[in-house]
Amino acid sequence: MAVSRILVVDDEESISKLVEYNLQQAGFEVTTADSGTRALEILADPPRPDLIVLDLMLPGIGGMELCQRLRKDGVTTPIIMLTAKDDEVDRILGLEMGADDYVTKPFSPRELVARVKAVLRRSGDESSGQEEGVYHCGEIILDINRYEVSIRGERVDLTPREFELLHYLAKHMGRVMSRDHLLDKVWGYEFAGDTRIVDVHISHLRDKLERDPKQPEYIKTVRGVGYKLVRGE
Repeated sequence: MAVSRILVVDDEESISKLVEYNLQQAGFEVTTADSGTRALEILADPPRPDLIVLDLMLPGIGGMELCQRLRKDGVTTPIIMLTAKDDEVDRILGLEMGADDYVTKPFSPRELVARVKAVLRRSGDESSGQEEGVYHCGEIILDINRYEVSIRGERVDLTPREFELLHYLAKHMGRVMSRDHLLDKVWGYEFAGDTRIVDVHISHLRDKLERDPKQPEYIKTVRGVGYKLVRGE
């Protein structure tokens, strides 16, 4: 089995070395960068890492800006954001920029390794075709085997978390899923009870898949309950 490659982007040497050591002990191949600029240089040369651990506070190109730039460039590599701020605004903004998860400093190295494994497991299970099938939802085609989503014949780049969320809704086509249920089944652990994280990812999916995200054809809101995926009008 191939060893997963992790890029750690943090300008604090003590934190960077701590994360690097614990990830290496867990069997990962680790590369470090002390700035957003250096991270971009590393990402420009293949092969890309399988996951990025990204500090929010970086000199020059900040973590938030780097995350947003990568997603705009179509880079779907999972990102776990590190933040020294236990601030709800930072968490939500990071997720809105395209991060898949976050860990607040100070953190337990064991917790970070567990989060890395969980994110890689979710994205790896999907990309390996472990769950076979092609889902058709109106003009949306979700191909599990190829780990691809297309709409009206054009491929759409989704982050691993967005893909998993869409996949889960597709598996339960037409059924209403509460935010708490989606947190449990898609995120796989209690996310501090903050169901707005689900809303952020639903908004991302609508931006990428709906003609008019404000009047969605496919990803419907059931007020006071949650969301469901339908085959379109």
